[in-house]
Amino acid sequence: MSDSTEKKWYVLQTYSGHENKVKTNIEKMVQQQKLEDQIFSVKIPSMDVAEMKNGKKKVTKKKLMPGYVLVEMNMTDDLRFKIQNLPSVSTFVGGQGKGPEPLSLDEIKNLFSDVGDVESEEVSRPRFLFKVGETLKIIDGPFANFSGLVDEIFPDKGRLRVRVEIFGRSTPVELDYLQVKSEP
Repeated sequence: MSDSTEKKWYVLQTYSGHENKVKTNIEKMVQQQKLEDQIFSVKIPSMDVAEMKNGKKKVTKKKLMPGYVLVEMNMTDDLRFKIQNLPSVSTFVGGQGKGPEPLSLDEIKNLFSDVGDVESEEVSRPRFLFKVGETLKIIDGPFANFSGLVDEIFPDKGRLRVRVEIFGRSTPVELDYLQVKSEP
């Protein structure tokens, strides 16, 4: 493979569960060998995921691509060899026999739109799974196991108002998106 002088994103396959270790090892190698002008960024694609536990909202980071790390670099045979020989690294992802293939601009935008690392003309908006009039099952909180109809949705708050039948009367209840799920 000939040396490329253009900075691009490459996908590095790692042992599953070793992504943070590989990221740290690459960053140490960059510092120790003064490679800042060749390796620019190392990222583990992840997103914040909210879930309800014991009535409390908990936000955790979830890896989008377990077993993979993204590296922004000027790919050379020398750098490829150095990175692939780090512990817990399998190989760079690429075409058969062609060597590592850089990510396309569209792939980069899709991966980083939530993180905001790559300029995107479209603002990423959360997709809403619920519609007014839809029947939902409440899965958390004091009304767990009740069903109700969506009355109003508050996207800016991440909440919705659901009408629940309690003692024969329709009662409006405001809930977090994470406290309900669609009925099958």
